Amino acid sequence: MATGAAPASFTGLKSKDNGLGFSKSMEFVRVCNLQRVKFHRTKVSVIRNSNPGSDIAELRPASEGSLLLVPRQKYCESTHKTVRRKTRTVMVGNVAIGSEHPIRIQTMTTTDTKDIAGTVEQVMKIADTGADIVRITVQGKKEADACFEIKNTLVQKNYNIPLVADIHFAPPVAMRVAECFDKIRVNPGNFADRRAQFEQLEYTEDDYQKELEHIEQVFIPLVEKCKKYGRAMRIGTNHGSLSDRIMSYYGDSPRGMVESAFEFARICRKLDFHNFVFSMKASNPVIMVQAYRLLVAEMYVQGWDYPLHLGDGLGDTIRVSLTEPPEEEIDPCRKLANLGMRAANLQQGVSPFEEKHRRYFDFQRRTGQLPVQKEGEEVDYRGVLHRDGSVLMSVSVDQLKTPELLYRSLAAKLAVGMPFKDLATVDSILLRELPPVDDKDSRLALKRLIDISMGVITPLSEQLTRPLPNAVVLLTLKELSTGAHKLLPEGTRLAVSARGDEPYEELEILKNIDATMVLHELPYTEDKIGRVQAARRLFDYLSENDLNFPVIHHIQYPKGIHRDDLVIAAGANAGALLVDGFGDGILLEAPDQDFDFLRNTSFNLLQGCRMRNTKTEYVSCPSCGRTLFDLQEISAEIREKTSHLPGVSIAIMGCIVNGPGEMADADFGYVGGAPGKIDLYVGKTVVKRAIAMEQATDALIQLIKDHGRWVDPPAEE
Repeated sequence: MATGAAPASFTGLKSKDNGLGFSKSMEFVRVCNLQRVKFHRTKVSVIRNSNPGSDIAELRPASEGSLLLVPRQKYCESTHKTVRRKTRTVMVGNVAIGSEHPIRIQTMTTTDTKDIAGTVEQVMKIADTGADIVRITVQGKKEADACFEIKNTLVQKNYNIPLVADIHFAPPVAMRVAECFDKIRVNPGNFADRRAQFEQLEYTEDDYQKELEHIEQVFIPLVEKCKKYGRAMRIGTNHGSLSDRIMSYYGDSPRGMVESAFEFARICRKLDFHNFVFSMKASNPVIMVQAYRLLVAEMYVQGWDYPLHLGDGLGDTIRVSLTEPPEEEIDPCRKLANLGMRAANLQQGVSPFEEKHRRYFDFQRRTGQLPVQKEGEEVDYRGVLHRDGSVLMSVSVDQLKTPELLYRSLAAKLAVGMPFKDLATVDSILLRELPPVDDKDSRLALKRLIDISMGVITPLSEQLTRPLPNAVVLLTLKELSTGAHKLLPEGTRLAVSARGDEPYEELEILKNIDATMVLHELPYTEDKIGRVQAARRLFDYLSENDLNFPVIHHIQYPKGIHRDDLVIAAGANAGALLVDGFGDGILLEAPDQDFDFLRNTSFNLLQGCRMRNTKTEYVSCPSCGRTLFDLQEISAEIREKTSHLPGVSIAIMGCIVNGPGEMADADFGYVGGAPGKIDLYVGKTVVKRAIAMEQATDALIQLIKDHGRWVDPPAEE
């Protein structure tokens, strides 16, 4: 439901032109059109969400004194500093989940649940590694019976780690296992609804109400049992397994994910059961971010305070899903949780500011103006940045001494020793120190890079003392204010470094220059200033003043940082912005990290944020007891044979639970259909069934060829 807060004195408004209406609901106003349904005993209208967008809104005057109300949405405690959202406490066995407690770390077993000894052994290993909670898949009656033995054996071995039953399609199994496990995970998309056939169905108001009544009949006994035994529950929506009913009404959208979960939550609340958490799972991080924001925004409107479980991100409990043994998930979980708790404890952020230009709920990328060629320029600057997201790398003078090695490190192609740009070639380099003017070999190496439209960025001090023709000159805001850049030749391309938390008066100088790019750079040692909030403030300032400079996220890591910490920090600090549509590229620096690692991390981050595709995209479910093949082995085999297909997306799914729906973004799918048998998909449509596993990878390759998406691997140089 599209919802908005308005003054209690606001009585109503209706427009005949667009069907937009407001109907009073307590102290809130419900914004609506299109289709009438029952909701909380009142008739309201539903928006058919064919283009997912803003759904939950706090209405404010468009300007001071204006009668026009516009949406301003709240999905978190603060957008200018890190403040943990206040929640109630939910008990999972002896572990408390919620804002007053540490972020809890969990993972999932990959053993066959009927293998009691193997599952117990894996749970103990997970617990010893430091997890707080373990989830176990429970498909049927045999697995449910095994759960009693698993629980008893663990207790006898003095392991009291809470166990969660992962339930899909099987309400009777949930009822059985609720007698021994501490928490039940239900998937609203398939707990009471039939398996999705991806059919567009038309529902009358009565039809829809009857389906909701059916859900109540199936779900209420489980809620009552959980109350009786003191169990917790996770209402966990999967983007990949929404029901046809939800998709027909709300679209295959974040809005549908939230409403699917809320149908079950309303039943829990009706029975005065509140020991539950929410989760929203999607393989596409943009979809997942939207779904969680909608979920929390609606909870703010409703006055609900239930904790969140997040698949990849920060909430009150977390799992990072990897295609590795489950104990391998604990360390990245812990690193990510510690990063978030530290930010919340310090309340990292910036001074309060009104954020006017970020679209919180509907992804819309802010694209900076790419370099345009100017009359009289000797070189082509149009390749300095890439339209889908740029990768910049820091290069040393020493690297210039071995040009061919440098070109390869930048992922350029070579022909007779000359570099040429390829699909995943670095777009620009930062050279903090220029080679001496008489170092002709190093200068020739730089000229060859500039000749292929690669940007060479160098500080103002270097360019003034040992100028490099056609370089892009990097200045700070302070250097700009002194006017020192006026000593440069007319027409010199400029890049400007900004922190984002400067007084607005200091940012004013950006209005008077023509910058090729802005580098957002905040020292890594900053404790109180939040990089994400500082960047948002900078982006808001640029938008407010119609400054469309491309912005590059520039992060300098300290010496000795662990690779995993770097990747996680890059995802948290730059990825959080890129996934919101803020940023045109990335520049990662780490003095003792491998050059190729930094380059690959940068390209991976852009691709993960659905920006620049430079390699095959893989959508893979985390392995669990339902997985019908060795996910690690098969994933490695498929990657080895298909990793040279940029622009092609392949889903590798262990079973049907995360099957065709979770593969929404994938071009081709490889799904476990039965033990030793694989089903192949094109999009959401199964095209070949029951292929023997030994032939399945070759059959997948043939399928890609049949659809004209195959190219032969490049020959080794």
